[in-house]
Amino acid sequence: MAVKGGSIWSCAKTPYSHQGISDLRSNRSGLGLNLSLRKWECCSLGVSLAHKAITPVEDEKPNLPGMESAAGAIQRVEGFHKDMNLLPKPLTAADILPSPDDGSKVRVAYQGLPGAYSEAAALKAYPKCETVPCDQFEAAFKAVELWLVDKAVLPIENSVGGSIHRNYDLLLRHRLHIVGEVQLLVNHCLLGLPGVRKEELKRVLSHPQALAQCEMTLSSLGIIRVNTDDTALAAQMVASTGLKDAGAVASSRAAEIYGLQILADKVQDDDDNITRFLILAREPIMPGTERQYKTSVVFTLEEGHGVLFKALAVFALRGITLTKIESRPQKQRPLRVVDDSNEGSAKYFDYLFYIDFEASMADPRAQNALGHLQEFASFLRVLGCYPMDIIP
Repeated sequence: MAVKGGSIWSCAKTPYSHQGISDLRSNRSGLGLNLSLRKWECCSLGVSLAHKAITPVEDEKPNLPGMESAAGAIQRVEGFHKDMNLLPKPLTAADILPSPDDGSKVRVAYQGLPGAYSEAAALKAYPKCETVPCDQFEAAFKAVELWLVDKAVLPIENSVGGSIHRNYDLLLRHRLHIVGEVQLLVNHCLLGLPGVRKEELKRVLSHPQALAQCEMTLSSLGIIRVNTDDTALAAQMVASTGLKDAGAVASSRAAEIYGLQILADKVQDDDDNITRFLILAREPIMPGTERQYKTSVVFTLEEGHGVLFKALAVFALRGITLTKIESRPQKQRPLRVVDDSNEGSAKYFDYLFYIDFEASMADPRAQNALGHLQEFASFLRVLGCYPMDIIP
């Protein structure tokens, strides 16, 4: 949500008239008793309200004029609503409990094919979920928006390769909310057809980031690198072509799915290779304080000296730890010229700043920090507040 100068969290108050409740200000003591038969027939309130208003308690039997006619009216109302039991029952507390942690009733979209690391992240978050592969990142966003799936799990950064800029841009383009994160320890394997030795390989297929993360191992083997859209696709291509001199860098799960042999395990240059994924949904979750939470926001700043310093200081002043700062050029105004000079004019980009910080929106410190940030920001949107995932 985009805000400027107003409160960050807001809600609309529905008038009573919109909720089907008529004006109850007049004659409270005689509510229902003085209503005519015709009005009872046209009343839009439920029978339960009528009973509460008119039916006396067993030990309270008021002897009021016109009570008999009112009772007759009640009888006609009950006859009119004789099929009330067929209507949907009101929700109870049991109906609105959160879904099981194993995600047994959740459909989760991810980018790639079965065996991709994104699928592994989805299964880590929801072990019994139904995973839905998508060919592109934006297709996963749209699948959630169109109610084809419940959630999407998409990579946002890697400890070796850095940020996934495409997904930062898509977060702003779509109106989904971050409801969780997954920290996945990535273990790259060198895969080949059964019976093939790694020394026989002449080329290896994989995603460009996966190939870059295994640079030292692949260089020592003198293998030609071939880029593919994702690691699982590389494994599928090796299995389908049947070329013995071709291998793939992918997960052990991909080897199992596509019937390949693991020629070498942990071929990545850095053993602490961690990819962070975001869980996206149509609706935000209720922030809490019972565990560690993280909040993600995006904002832009007005021009001026030291405005970025002031923006970041609102968190430092309140002892809030920042875990991520990412800047992206604005697509609408990517390049600006400061003056009209044709020679030596200073040119710069307008930037969007993405920030993750360790605090829940239920924490007054976070609320006050974002309220303070609004004084400098021309645009501010809370992308999500969600529980932190920590690698053990």
